[in-house]
Amino acid sequence: MLDFRGQGKGLALAVMLFGIGATAQAGESRLLYASLGDTTRAPIGWVEFCTDNAAQCQGAPTQPRDIVMSQAAWRDLIKVNRWVNETVKPLTDQEHWGVIEKWSLPTDGYGDCEDYVLLKRKMLIDAGWPREALLITVVRDKKGEGHAVLTVKTDKGEFVLDNQNESVVAWTETGYRFVKRQSQSDPNVWVSLGDTKPAVSTASARDQ
Repeated sequence: MLDFRGQGKGLALAVMLFGIGATAQAGESRLLYASLGDTTRAPIGWVEFCTDNAAQCQGAPTQPRDIVMSQAAWRDLIKVNRWVNETVKPLTDQEHWGVIEKWSLPTDGYGDCEDYVLLKRKMLIDAGWPREALLITVVRDKKGEGHAVLTVKTDKGEFVLDNQNESVVAWTETGYRFVKRQSQSDPNVWVSLGDTKPAVSTASARDQ
């Protein structure tokens, strides 16, 4: 059962959340949230996805809203992340659709990183999670390649659902370089993320 009511969960919950897979030192633990930069253009894959799936992209501008990270919410995130990762089989867009880049819900059971993200986002929204806290995010992975993950913004920090990791981890534990993501106030507005290193700010070559 999801809990968005803001009830205090105490120190035990905070320890539980950051103890799973966490090795952050005291200085790093303060980096609960990525720093936001200027607005930037949305990935072409998202724009084209919205053309074909308008219902998945609708949403009037709203106030930013984080979720309250209860133990039940934490379990839900782990369950959704693992189920989608285990159910959807990896397949590149070139192999799947014959094009370089295409974002789609993996209704046939196949997809690449963006498709995993879209399904996780949809499942959580359908379960009652606020859209404003579920942000599609473009990163550079450990190999420096474009990659997409789902950032979940909570009162305990930002956590990442990733098809390359069965665990849900704090954004600082991914080893990724964060480039840009959806704005909390509007899913069709994208913002750059604070990173001092130069990066190609897209998930695919078509966005360059």
